[in-house]
Amino acid sequence: MILENLIAGQKKAAGHQTIQGVNPVSKEKLSEHFHVAVPSEIEEAAEAAHNAWKSFRFSSGEKRATFLEAIAEEIEACGDKLVERAIQESGLPGGRIRGERGRTCGQLRLFAELVREGSWVQARIDEAIPDRKPLPRADIRKALEAIGPVAVFGASNFPLAFSTAGGDTASAFAAGCPVIVKGHPSHPGTHALVSEAIARAVEKSELPKGVFSAVHGGIPASQALVTHPRIKAVGFTGSLQGGKALIELASKRPEPIPVYAEMGSVNPLFILPSALKDDISKLATTLANSVNLGAGQFCTNPGLMVFQKSPELDVLLEELSSAFLGLNPQTMLNEGIYKHFKHTKSQILSEASVTTIEAQDEEESWNGYPAIGRVDASDFIQNDTLHQEVFGPFTLAIICENQEEMKAVAESIEGQLTGTVMGSEQEIEAARGLVSIIAEKVGRIIFNGVPTGVEVSHAMHHSGPFPASSNGMYTSVGTDAILRYARPVCYQNAPDSILPGSLKRSNPLGIWRKFNGELTKK
Repeated sequence: MILENLIAGQKKAAGHQTIQGVNPVSKEKLSEHFHVAVPSEIEEAAEAAHNAWKSFRFSSGEKRATFLEAIAEEIEACGDKLVERAIQESGLPGGRIRGERGRTCGQLRLFAELVREGSWVQARIDEAIPDRKPLPRADIRKALEAIGPVAVFGASNFPLAFSTAGGDTASAFAAGCPVIVKGHPSHPGTHALVSEAIARAVEKSELPKGVFSAVHGGIPASQALVTHPRIKAVGFTGSLQGGKALIELASKRPEPIPVYAEMGSVNPLFILPSALKDDISKLATTLANSVNLGAGQFCTNPGLMVFQKSPELDVLLEELSSAFLGLNPQTMLNEGIYKHFKHTKSQILSEASVTTIEAQDEEESWNGYPAIGRVDASDFIQNDTLHQEVFGPFTLAIICENQEEMKAVAESIEGQLTGTVMGSEQEIEAARGLVSIIAEKVGRIIFNGVPTGVEVSHAMHHSGPFPASSNGMYTSVGTDAILRYARPVCYQNAPDSILPGSLKRSNPLGIWRKFNGELTKK
């Protein structure tokens, strides 16, 4: 395991400051000291990335696909060493880490399929019409091309799938962009092992070494990356505070750049009366397990449950209390997350309008003890404190008098990653107005399910209006994530010899293109 920063394939340790991983179960620091990057190393990584981009941007889909597949193979070749290190640094169980490794490699291979096929570039061709009256039309061709070097910030809650070789990195590589990853300080060893795997894949694929660099560090390293003029976009998954800080930095550059930040969500569930007509005990167990999944440390954790008064609701709330009481507290990812969870949970439960349904006693470990509170809709709407995300196993039951009040709750919330509606098909159809309001607020609507669990697929959209994300148009999960790191370039009357393969007259890539308005492989 390398303890240095990995700058374009070279180990670098110019600074004296180091960081250590911490085992959140034992609270003990792990033995290795990882070197924090200094400005000169950030500078070297950024310049190497820019130089690599000059050729990597024009690499074939097959070349990039082979590279992405090689990364997956190298990660798998790390075997139990990687799994064990991720467990040590996150406190997550082995089954979760192995599943996350499979997800990470699966999304790398999904992007390989995407770029190998090639139509993601959205080629548009309007042939010249020289004899058009009153003015001729030039030959105009447009396709997406790599935006440039990308800075990626590893996430705390997914040490593999949203970190060093996660979706941000995979989609940037797929677009033809070099990547510099700043690992999350909670899992520096996991970051180091995956960085080595990517570096081996770079060499195996015979790509420029500057295609990938990996650094350790805190706020100074983050600032240096985001403000470096060679960096053209940023991928971030984390807190609202952290995301907004990066957005502000990027917007103040002489050349502002996009920051694709996913910053959290309370993911409200709107549970219609018909959903309580069947097995109430099963529904309560499903809801409680979703709230407590991974100690509630998912960006899609259901932090609000919105109900309409009914005789069955009292039964459900009793069942929810029992279900929460039966949940086992799980270790949270690090001390900072644990303390923030404990503070925000206590803050909400101490509000005068909130009644505690169930909250287990705390202890001195970094365990997240599940809790659920209750509040009337009118009080929730008027109190912004109750709208904040509690990152951990907590949810707030909001009690509405009728569906009009459910609509008012939906109107009062900010942008979210997800919104859920539970009920019979007939009742959901009758609640079309409520569904319409929810659709204005979220990136994904789930019907009769729970929001935890985000499928990596072509159709997935994992984003939402601010503050859930900085730009709700672009997903951070699924193949459309590639669109964040590409921009359209239009060629007018260009010689065929200098056109990218996607726009050449013979269509050598054999991809689908919009040719004179018609979708064809011509």
